[in-house]
Amino acid sequence: MSRIFSGIQPSGELHIGNYLGAVKNWVRLQHEHPSIFCIVDYHAITVPYEPALLRQRRAEMALSLLASGIDPTVATLFVQSSVPEHTELTWLFNTVAPLGELERQTQFKDKSQRQESVSTGLLTYPVLQAADILIYRADRVPVGEDQVQHLELSRVIARRWNAQYGGGEDYFPEPQPLLTPSRRIMGLDGHAKMSKSMNNTIGLLETPEQIWAKLRPAATDPKRVKRTDPGTPEVCNIYHMHKAFSPPETVEHVAVQCRTAGWGCIDCKKVLHESMEAELTPIRARAAHLREAPDEVADALATGTRRCRGWAGETVGHARERMGID
Repeated sequence: MSRIFSGIQPSGELHIGNYLGAVKNWVRLQHEHPSIFCIVDYHAITVPYEPALLRQRRAEMALSLLASGIDPTVATLFVQSSVPEHTELTWLFNTVAPLGELERQTQFKDKSQRQESVSTGLLTYPVLQAADILIYRADRVPVGEDQVQHLELSRVIARRWNAQYGGGEDYFPEPQPLLTPSRRIMGLDGHAKMSKSMNNTIGLLETPEQIWAKLRPAATDPKRVKRTDPGTPEVCNIYHMHKAFSPPETVEHVAVQCRTAGWGCIDCKKVLHESMEAELTPIRARAAHLREAPDEVADALATGTRRCRGWAGETVGHARERMGID
């Protein structure tokens, strides 16, 4: 059976873009495949950061993932830096990773243009990502479209390492993408990707009142100026949020009401708010319980770490032996 690996940076509390774009899919997949989910704090330090804030965000992310439905008795959840074999395998992979491919990575080019001083870590970020996946010999990776290029590099690294050190065997699999079924949710401005740095997010654990305060002024169909103007739901970000949160019959009704100007945008948002609350209320309740029982979070991460250190140690041991450095 395929083994799944995926990771998320410790940005703190999840927002609905993270949840719909990745985590909700993970909750489903954990019951279909052996699954490993990682809070990738090594990746988070490739740009300037505050150490105390990183610790806080790492803890908040772990709580949010468990509240969202990641079940530590079914899946494996851990923090990347608690398994140091990740960085050892990264160095081994650095010896076969093609520099030209790293320099062509879209995210490296985009981020490096916005920084005065570019760290080596930003360049070799995809090599660490390959090590994250291949150290567990995972062959399926749930990703968004923006991560497909990095996953292709993971396959290149696996292929080159196998050719040099595999002894005729494909020891490392070439991981394949499992594209997240949800459409990318745009931010509240309707233009940019939902991101905390853009201040356009809805937090997964925010109160109903906080969510409505953000939802009420959120951008809709830009061509629908008056209440009586018919709209085009396909270009409206609120409609796409309905597709993520509302039942199919509600989504269909929303589309009809939009096209015929049967509803105003506030009416549409009120129904969306109700649908969101139906899904988010149980998540908030689980988060509140976990805040009162921090040992449950710590135990889940400790269990995940023990499992992963066993798997990772075995893989690195085999890699060192085949590379002649055992």
